[in-house]
Amino acid sequence: MEDKPEIPVLIVGCGYIGRRVGARLAAGQHAVTGLVRSAASVAELRAAGIDTLQADLDGEIPLLAAREIYYFAPPPAAGDHDTRMQRVLAALAVPPRRIVYISTSAVYGDCNGAWIDETQAVAPTTGRGRRRLDAERQLVAWAAAHGSQWVILRVPGIYGPGKLPLARLQQGLPVLRESDAPYTNRIHGDDLASICIAAMQSTHHDTVYNASDGHPGNMTDYFFRVADAAGLPRPPVVSRDEADAVLSAGMLSFLNDSRRMKNDRMLRELGVRLQYPELGAGLKSCFSG
Repeated sequence: MEDKPEIPVLIVGCGYIGRRVGARLAAGQHAVTGLVRSAASVAELRAAGIDTLQADLDGEIPLLAAREIYYFAPPPAAGDHDTRMQRVLAALAVPPRRIVYISTSAVYGDCNGAWIDETQAVAPTTGRGRRRLDAERQLVAWAAAHGSQWVILRVPGIYGPGKLPLARLQQGLPVLRESDAPYTNRIHGDDLASICIAAMQSTHHDTVYNASDGHPGNMTDYFFRVADAAGLPRPPVVSRDEADAVLSAGMLSFLNDSRRMKNDRMLRELGVRLQYPELGAGLKSCFSG
C-alpha cells in the first residue's frame, strides 16, 4: 500500500500556538511550513523540525500556497484595519481548502458581565478588537469570492507554560482590586492548539466559535493564583480610580470589557475534550516536570 501524500499546511504567524499546532501536524501526514518574521524565529522552528518561510507581513509577501492555512499572526499595532490579513490574502496563489483564524473575544466589546455565545452582537471598544473584527470580515468576504472555507476562533486570554505574567509579578506591579475587576476568560495554550486542529478537520465550517475554557474569572484572581502557584508574593492592589494613574494602557484596555463566554458550541460541534477546563489544572501543568 502506498503512503498517502502529505497535506501542505501553512501557519501564518508560527509563534506560541503555531509551534504547538505545527509540531502535532508534522508528526502526521502534513507538510508544515511556518511563516515568521525574524531570523531567530526561523532558527527556532527549524530546530523543532518545521520548515520555514521568512517574511514581514508589513512589507512584500511572496506568493503563498497551501491546502490548509492557519492564520495566527496579530494585526498591526495601530489603526482600525488589519492590513496584514489583506496582504496575506492577496498573496495566496491558489485558494486553500480552509483557513482557520485566531481572532479575539474583544470583538464583542463590553457585555456588562453577561454570559454570551456566538450570537452576541459584535461591538469592539478597543482598537485591538476593531482590527480583529476587520480581519474577520476580510476573511469571510475573500473566502466567499474564492470558494474557500473558513473557521473563526474568538479567543480570550491565552496562558500556559512560558506564557504567564511571572516577570510582572516579580516586579511587584499592582493590579485592580478584585471587587472592581471585570469578568475575564481564558484558554490553555495546549487546549487552543487542539481546538485549532479540530476546527480545520471538522465537518463544520464557515462559522465562529468561542474558544475559551468555559470557566470565567477575573484578572486579579488570575494574577493571585499564578503568584501562588509560582511561589511569588501576590501583587498589591489599587482601586479603579487609582488604576488610571498606575496601570499601563495595555492593562487598562483589558479592564474596560466584562463578559463571560459560553463554549458549548465549540465543545459540541468540534468534539474537543479540554485537558484544562479550569485554571487550577492548567496552572499545575505550567509548573510540573
